[in-house]
Amino acid sequence: MINAVGREIPEKIGNYVVKPYAGPREAIEAEQPVCSRRKPSKRAAAENKLMPDLKSAIQACGLKDGMTISFHHSFREGDKIIVQVLSCIKELGIKGLRFAPSAVVNIKNPSIVDFVKDGTINRIQASGICGELGDAVVDGLELSEPVILRPHGARPHAIETGDLSIDVAFIGASAADDFGNCTGQIGPNACGSLGYSFIDSTNAENVVVITDNIVPFPCVPTSISQMYVDYVVKVDEIGDPKKIGAGATRMTKNPRDLLIAQRCADIMAASRLFKDGYSFQTGAGAIPVACTNYLADYTEQAGIQASFALGGMTGAIVEMHKRGLLRSMLCSQSFDAVAARAIAEYPNIVEIDNSMYANMFNKSCALDKLNFGVLGALEVDTDFNINILTGSSGEMMGGLGGGPDVADGADISIVTLPIIRGRIPSVVDKVFTCCTPGSSVAVVVTEAGIALNPKHKNYEMLKEDLDAAGIKTVSIEYLRDMAYSLTGVPKPVETTDKITCIVEYRDGTVIDVIRQIKRD
Repeated sequence: MINAVGREIPEKIGNYVVKPYAGPREAIEAEQPVCSRRKPSKRAAAENKLMPDLKSAIQACGLKDGMTISFHHSFREGDKIIVQVLSCIKELGIKGLRFAPSAVVNIKNPSIVDFVKDGTINRIQASGICGELGDAVVDGLELSEPVILRPHGARPHAIETGDLSIDVAFIGASAADDFGNCTGQIGPNACGSLGYSFIDSTNAENVVVITDNIVPFPCVPTSISQMYVDYVVKVDEIGDPKKIGAGATRMTKNPRDLLIAQRCADIMAASRLFKDGYSFQTGAGAIPVACTNYLADYTEQAGIQASFALGGMTGAIVEMHKRGLLRSMLCSQSFDAVAARAIAEYPNIVEIDNSMYANMFNKSCALDKLNFGVLGALEVDTDFNINILTGSSGEMMGGLGGGPDVADGADISIVTLPIIRGRIPSVVDKVFTCCTPGSSVAVVVTEAGIALNPKHKNYEMLKEDLDAAGIKTVSIEYLRDMAYSLTGVPKPVETTDKITCIVEYRDGTVIDVIRQIKRD
């Protein structure tokens, strides 16, 4: 069958029954979540939760073959918890687990691939699986079912409805007391917000908090309450905060990136929505960080204050808050060490869970109040569809993250990317993997020009504002032709019929699938 973005999707993939993407906001009318409630604890209220080691905690949870385990990825590439837990599970001889973290970080020595090959893991669900695991999956790594990839807002919905039922959630915390009150905001290895794991803590059958910093009861501040925690384990080290921002947050002096960032800020400043009390999400990466700095200067020049920044926080956004240009920050994750520490220092930086952030099936979510959303992409096509997962040769290079959620929720969604990367075009006829439907993308910004989407809901308003500000635009076809003139038309990536990944949209429908890459 063909879904609403023109992708050919099977009616069934193994045991997975496909609900095809039908268009923006279509599914929300057809389905309402049914929250899965945790079973009452069988432990005595005063029983000691502090376990001597990870193996003891795993055994106390009753983890068995075929169950589901989850983690958060707030330590990003600095995470040291996942391998410790999986190694213990392997030693216990437990097999066939569904591995369901908020996202898969690029862990090595050993990698997640090793735990798949030895049978510890046989199913995976996450928002992204970049790195060695992602490459192995698109090359045909043997799993019992295709990987399911969900945006950040879709994961809480899947957990609440029971589509993703978690048996044991392992939550890394930089500080915890012996009853399980915990946080990521303080301690030697602070990661900042634990927003990814809130939904796990309130819905998993068993919750294990892992820390390297036991503090006196009660742990203050408390991000996750003892009410939801079954066991606490102290280990030598949970993560390296220096690597929290690895591959995500960095400053740039690249003239191309700075030009794109400047144009992005120009668009926001030209909009009639740029007024006292406006809201934004810029995210991480070289271009978004530079854009935040330009946006701060525009805000100061206009003599106004933004009401809130949303999503992942960076040091640049914290600095904007310190300058008095930003009233509050709704923080679901901390992208660097500066943002991780700041959440405990400033009362207007509020830790929020991903369901509040982006779950469209809630009575409301924070994205419903967002004016500007700045997004990255690997590819955009002439229908403004966005690919944030796969590279030019089909390799897994990114994660869905909150991109599809932000594009749909923001009044004006701005996609930033260079027109080519190396000898590879970024603006193409058809993206290899459709992650975000073009109908939700307002504008694409490159160093070669700015393209407005005439099918976006706020096209007329934005066109008027940019014309009034003297900001010139081009067609998306112009950008594609410019890219092809520099690189030539790329050859299509050849694939087999085997589906390796199912890509869900924020409403739980299937927007695309990724098939195994055919290698020479």
